[in-house]
Amino acid sequence: MKTLKDIESLKDKKVIVRVDFNVPLDEEGNVRDDKRIRHALPTLNHLLEAGVSQLVVMTHAGRPKNNEPNLMTDKIAAKLSELLIGQEVAKVNDWGENGMPDAKIVMLENLRFHKAEKSKDAAERDEFGKQLASLAEIYINEAFSNSHRDHASMTSAPKFIPGYVGLGVESEVDRIKKAIESPSHPVVAVMGGLKADKLNAINNLLNVADDILVAGALAFTLLKAQGKNMGASKIDDEGLGAMDELVEKIKLSDKVHLPTDCIIADQFSEDAEAKDVSVDEVEDDWMALDIGPETVGHYTAKLKEAKTILWFGPIGVFEIEKFSHGTRMIGRTIAESDAVSIIGGGDSAGAVKKLGLADQMTLVSTGGGASLTMIEGKKLPAIEILS
Repeated sequence: MKTLKDIESLKDKKVIVRVDFNVPLDEEGNVRDDKRIRHALPTLNHLLEAGVSQLVVMTHAGRPKNNEPNLMTDKIAAKLSELLIGQEVAKVNDWGENGMPDAKIVMLENLRFHKAEKSKDAAERDEFGKQLASLAEIYINEAFSNSHRDHASMTSAPKFIPGYVGLGVESEVDRIKKAIESPSHPVVAVMGGLKADKLNAINNLLNVADDILVAGALAFTLLKAQGKNMGASKIDDEGLGAMDELVEKIKLSDKVHLPTDCIIADQFSEDAEAKDVSVDEVEDDWMALDIGPETVGHYTAKLKEAKTILWFGPIGVFEIEKFSHGTRMIGRTIAESDAVSIIGGGDSAGAVKKLGLADQMTLVSTGGGASLTMIEGKKLPAIEILS
């Protein structure tokens, strides 16, 4: 992985940086949360202080279908200008037709306004990547959260000019890599969420972790696969169907722990009737929405012994207060631990931020998909292209 330290000189160079400023926007396109923009500031400031002649910033925003005006990057550029304390950020709509403005910092229009950005045709992606690369002499990836995507701005642009990772990407990759390749033991992984594809991560973690604590809908999916009645609980039957061999392997491992009790509800609502039952006593029309107190006690005891903790996916429906106890207790236990704690983006990151615990974790990853790809033991294509 080539980093900023490997660049001989940045002075008077044109540099293009792929960031992830896919921030929450309101209907007018105003930025509602600027954390992702702030995350990239150390790299952007480093480049400016090193004397680049022009800094080109590119990002995607949302999932445009018809190039919706509220997904334009104008107000993202304005927010970046504000955070760079007075540095003006020029916005350019069509750099191919009209060329680039004579400005120190330039933000391109939403990359996903161009169909080639996510095209399944590699030649089409490469053509668009070549256009992007033609705007600069050096490429920087400061979008860890998108690094598992084979998109033009991630894997095609650096084919045409020298590419490096930014400070944020370097830090995230190094910390996650160390946690799975040379961790301090005991290693305890917490795996939650819905999708059965997380079984791939659990399979890889069997070689790394001392204990794997499974929660969320993933746990109830595995319990159903073991023949237990999970009532009306949300289950990823489709994903599970393709993983029979993995399910059997996980079932036979004494490292994998499943809930022994759960909080069930008669409806998915704040007003639901809820009760704690054994996982052998889930009623037909009821749904499991959290782990129960017995399971919380067992899981937190394991976490208190850990030296390295990996957490991917929510424990229960933490957005609803009466089903947030498991997530809250797991989060607090990790926050109070002296262990190295890696929180894998997405809903897990959302949970620790909602609980006000993010600052007490070693790393709250900016990318759930990218970090999970690493945990599965797979390569990140946008990092590999830079090696």
